[in-house]
Amino acid sequence: MQRREFMQMLAIASAGGLALAGKDALAATPGAAEQLYAVPKFGNVSLLHITDCHAQLRPLYFREPSVNLGIGEAAGKAPHLVGDALLKQFKIAPKTASAHAFTYLDFAAAAKVYGKVGGFAHLSTLVQQLRASRPHAVLCDGGDTWQGSATALWTNGQDMVDAAKLLGVEIMAPHWEFTLGAQRVQEIVQKDFQGKVDFVAQNVVTADFGDPVFAPYSWREMNGVPVAVIGQAFPYTPIANPRYMVPDWSFGIQEERLQALVKEVRAKGARVVVLLSHNGMDVDLKLASRVSGIDAILGGHTHDGVPTPVVVSNQGGQTLVTNAGSNGKFVGVLDFDVRDGRIQGYQYRLLPVFSNLLPADRAMQAHIDAVRAPFRARLDETLAVTEGLLYRRGNFNGSWDQLIVDGLLAVKGADLAFSPGFRWGTSLLPGAPITRGDLMDQLAITYPATTLTEMTGATIKTIMEDVCDNLFHPDPYYQQGGDMVRVGGMHYSCTPAAASGRRISDMRINGKLLDADKTYKVAGWAPVAEGASGAPIWDVMETYLRAHPVVRARRPDQPTLVGTAGNPGMAA
Repeated sequence: MQRREFMQMLAIASAGGLALAGKDALAATPGAAEQLYAVPKFGNVSLLHITDCHAQLRPLYFREPSVNLGIGEAAGKAPHLVGDALLKQFKIAPKTASAHAFTYLDFAAAAKVYGKVGGFAHLSTLVQQLRASRPHAVLCDGGDTWQGSATALWTNGQDMVDAAKLLGVEIMAPHWEFTLGAQRVQEIVQKDFQGKVDFVAQNVVTADFGDPVFAPYSWREMNGVPVAVIGQAFPYTPIANPRYMVPDWSFGIQEERLQALVKEVRAKGARVVVLLSHNGMDVDLKLASRVSGIDAILGGHTHDGVPTPVVVSNQGGQTLVTNAGSNGKFVGVLDFDVRDGRIQGYQYRLLPVFSNLLPADRAMQAHIDAVRAPFRARLDETLAVTEGLLYRRGNFNGSWDQLIVDGLLAVKGADLAFSPGFRWGTSLLPGAPITRGDLMDQLAITYPATTLTEMTGATIKTIMEDVCDNLFHPDPYYQQGGDMVRVGGMHYSCTPAAASGRRISDMRINGKLLDADKTYKVAGWAPVAEGASGAPIWDVMETYLRAHPVVRARRPDQPTLVGTAGNPGMAA
């Protein structure tokens, strides 16, 4: 869609009730982009922040969750707000561009109006515009950049490494990067990034002697102000992902080491201290209350697009906690006014990247075209057509996940199927073709084996209780994974606020209660244990899609939730 066509669409949408309202919102008039992306100059220290792009080089659709439950103290608070509750909390007018960017509301209809989001060529243009008004700004990447697409998998992450350098990333913290293996990560850090990108992770040390594996922080000076950006890798990498890929490294939150590091950089003269984190927002909120001396946390991992910072008090004062969404959909802009040796004020904007409003940067587009060229025929081959909206993000299930478990059940001949609760994965609108590239956006990992395992009903419940505890444990430091495992072929009830081991109940296959002593055939994929074998998940799904070239609209099979009525983290 060209810019002129896009502006016409906006005018039509305004007449049809999808108005873009508000004096600071996108408007269906010439100059809309300038208005949306005009971030006033402020202060003398600036950080730009992207995170969790998951190797998405091209513009895409991405539906925000309709279920993102907060339990206990987290209930009703960011990031656990969805839909109208989120709009109310952050004073965002409904049926606007911002409402579309931050919520799932009217997603398919609104997506047709506002078009795709993200895309590194468009992201590059926005970064350049922001740097024009703040040339001192440092671009930080929160990680999950080298994984999530076919080209990233097939080039061993090189497409994204080169794209990040071209974008001008200066500091990076990791997570899914480690699934390329320790050797590959070190190769990129020592060769591609040397002298260009600081790869920082204070919480990754050698398992034998506890020596730092990577630089713990990056030291910068902006307009004469010393700034330290400390890196925090995902602390549970060896649990959520295969341990054998990083066998000699130890992770963890490392709260005491972080506090000591903050004191160290403060002693060296840092006037601003920022944590570039891949903890996840709930962990960051707790961390901010316990570690003092951090001015801001630029957060990732949980893919939460949170419009304004959460201000957390601690013994040393306060810390701003942010989270900048995923898939290249947002850019966070954090400005500090530092005078007389201290921060006097701040300004924060989380900007949605509407591809139709940002012309593609030519150099980045040339890189993307070159990356895709050798694989274009494979990427663009149509495998099926979807009648309904396909999306992934949500605590319990998405229509993409429903399609995957349906495929596993059929092809593997299983009684039930498990699919990981990955948060990454793009969306497709009704009527869209499902290309191989689209399918790989949901499946592209380095441990793709499918499995068929005999399990007792008791074992199945234990697995589900364990995953559920990783999601809903009242202490964020014990939330060690993604969303809930997706389940096909079995319905169950879930009480998120219950105690560990007591959240899952009423498990039924074809209406019959699961027998604890009976053995069932369970299909799955992405085993974290070394030595697993089986057809890769993309082969299984291609087999299924070729047998079902028209994919009917799928309503995700959600569990029956107990005790969540009125929770603003769930669609009404």
